Amino acid sequence: MTAALTTPAAAGRPTRAPRQWRWLVRLHRPALIGGGALVLLTAAALLWLGGPLTDGSAAAWKAYNACGFTQVCSYDQSAILLYKDVYNWTTFAVLAVPFLVAAWAGGALVGRETESGTARLAWTQGVSPARWLASRLVLPAVLTAAGTGLLAGLHRWAWATGRERIDNTKFWYDPATFHANGIVPVALALAGLAAGALAGLLLRRAMAALAAAAVTVGVLWAGVQAALPYLWPSVTQVSSLREGPLGRGLQVGEGVLTAGGGRATAPCHTSQLYGCRDTLADMGATAFYRDLHPASHYWPLQLVASGILLAVACLLTYAAFRALRHSTGTARG
Repeated sequence: MTAALTTPAAAGRPTRAPRQWRWLVRLHRPALIGGGALVLLTAAALLWLGGPLTDGSAAAWKAYNACGFTQVCSYDQSAILLYKDVYNWTTFAVLAVPFLVAAWAGGALVGRETESGTARLAWTQGVSPARWLASRLVLPAVLTAAGTGLLAGLHRWAWATGRERIDNTKFWYDPATFHANGIVPVALALAGLAAGALAGLLLRRAMAALAAAAVTVGVLWAGVQAALPYLWPSVTQVSSLREGPLGRGLQVGEGVLTAGGGRATAPCHTSQLYGCRDTLADMGATAFYRDLHPASHYWPLQLVASGILLAVACLLTYAAFRALRHSTGTARG
């Protein structure tokens, strides 16, 4: 049974949002400084990656490819490996942002204040519960979107500068590269912020809310990754039995086409092998097919996936305000 919360603010002038935001910044200054430092360091690393490291790795690959089949080859292997390592680490940093935002929102932004009673104290000193929660979502959401968007944009730029110059550049449909190059991390980070707020209000334990929010982001990410190939109509590329399945992109499925017009799982991938040729003939196969998404589908897939995540973020935010209203027994506003 929850008791209604009464606040002296009903008779006095409500606390203005800018004042609440100043208090929020003061209260969470260490986390904001740490998050800002992470964004700046990652941004600097991405600028380094897309500039000097790309030039060095491209020059090394050019020297390596010029060697041909000679036994002695002189090229800067360390430049190639350094580019690869920095690319992997910066990609990981971009993809880690939604988890960090969710953990902070659940553990410190909301969870710690509900656990310690700081939130309830604020509600009795001129801040309505709804405005308290709004102040903890609006400014962090703006900072989260700006920071994550900046890193994703720089990551895409760094990747694009080496795409045609470095032989081992990741393909656009590589899972980590696909997400880090687009707006999915921004939408996922906002969903993580809302998930952290909801977890903090429901669990009222900082560590439990932190873990729950991070797990929620992981589940959302896994769900988006599993559904991604089906968020936009794929294209089908048909190839001969001799060629085998052809086509490069985000793969949805592949197999063989039969004489009756049906589809079947491919037992092998070329009729040039005698055993495979007989097997394909026995099943009446006429050609191979591959369903995939070409590079032109990148942004449609990104937009649909991000739209779904933003819808989830809105639902989680609504649920957080409903949970707050239920726990305090206050009217909306």
